Amino acid sequence: MTPSPLADDRLIVAIDLPDALSGLELAKKLGDAVSFYKIGLGMLTGGGLALASELKDEHGKRIFLDMKLFDIGATVEAAVRGLARYDLDFLTVHGDPNVVRAAKEGAGGSVTKILAVTILTSLDRADLDAALIRPGDLAGIVVERAARALAAGADGVIASPQEAALIRALPEAAGKLIVTPGVRPAGTDLGDQKRVTTPAQAIADGVDHIVVGRPVWRAADPRAAAEAIVAELSSPQARRPNS
Repeated sequence: MTPSPLADDRLIVAIDLPDALSGLELAKKLGDAVSFYKIGLGMLTGGGLALASELKDEHGKRIFLDMKLFDIGATVEAAVRGLARYDLDFLTVHGDPNVVRAAKEGAGGSVTKILAVTILTSLDRADLDAALIRPGDLAGIVVERAARALAAGADGVIASPQEAALIRALPEAAGKLIVTPGVRPAGTDLGDQKRVTTPAQAIADGVDHIVVGRPVWRAADPRAAAEAIVAELSSPQARRPNS
């Protein structure tokens, strides 16, 4: 499939749909306007790995497998070693340094980049209190977790766009990826996201890739919705300072 001039892999569309057939139908609607897809746990039992392989091998798409792996080191290492055989572009694990180190060992010399989850974008300070996460400013905890994960060897981190500029300023973040869910075009429903910003602002703050799901696949015209986001990513508002 020949990429569209509008295709921009800074936009990752989350296929948060029940099964591979509906995922393929969405990809057909989006066509060459989207080059990068995220497949998460919700589709794992609905053919998610098969969909990842088909989109990558038959349609030339990039794939972000969002598993948020978290377990003892040996188990994480084994799981990543198996998943890396699919030649995925990105794979997520929780950002605990021991988990990151195990994941990097499992990824070996594969093309799969390990992205460390900091604090989920659907959580706020009250949620952290309920989970017995230590007191303190949420953004500060995100940045500290990002620094530790990157020091442990992560290829990048997952964080809300509200912390992106702080993470980009870390010495450990040089040459690393920042990927952000919690991005919503102006005027769209926030859904279950709590720490959000617009696509243009996320890029301006140092983000490499944004993840957008429902504002695309729930749209009356998903392709038009994706193209509008891509256009915003190239707008003057998305320019980084001194760029």
